[in-house]
Amino acid sequence: MKRKYNYEIMDLIKARWSPRAISEEKLSREEIMPLIEAARFAPSCFNEQPWRFIIADEEESLKKMRNVLMPGNQIWANKAPVLLLIVAKKNFTYNNEENFWHMFDAGTAWGFLTLEAQKRGLVTHAMGGFDMDKARSSFNISEDYEIITVVAIGKYGDKETLDPKLRSKEHPDIRMETEALILK
Repeated sequence: MKRKYNYEIMDLIKARWSPRAISEEKLSREEIMPLIEAARFAPSCFNEQPWRFIIADEEESLKKMRNVLMPGNQIWANKAPVLLLIVAKKNFTYNNEENFWHMFDAGTAWGFLTLEAQKRGLVTHAMGGFDMDKARSSFNISEDYEIITVVAIGKYGDKETLDPKLRSKEHPDIRMETEALILK
């Protein structure tokens, strides 16, 4: 089923979705870092910029990151040339008080990152299916940080290489109606 747009929005947003067919073709740091740069310019409460990234793009770090993924995600995400762990600092730097908005702000940074990837011909797919405790210990992440998601990043691959069950899901999903997003 094709997506329907009720209002005119940016083509970049229309084109973005979360594929699982990701090419194994390596990405250079020069291709990855502009995504981090885009995230850097996301707005945040008190300009705290609480988001942090752990980039796995070399075989050793990729193996470690793949190991934290749940088996259902390993089936397809193990092919991604980049896996990115997103975390957010829970407290403000300036006063060490709780930053209630750290997750909201990190989500905004993720949004900027994924749109920059889309603009550059890359695909992104964020996953909740991973072991947070294993990620914390594997990457030595202190309790000061909330572990949010792992993102697969790469060029779009051949969907025929996916497991048949995943292949049938390899399309942009339909969205709720715009009006359904407004509470009355």
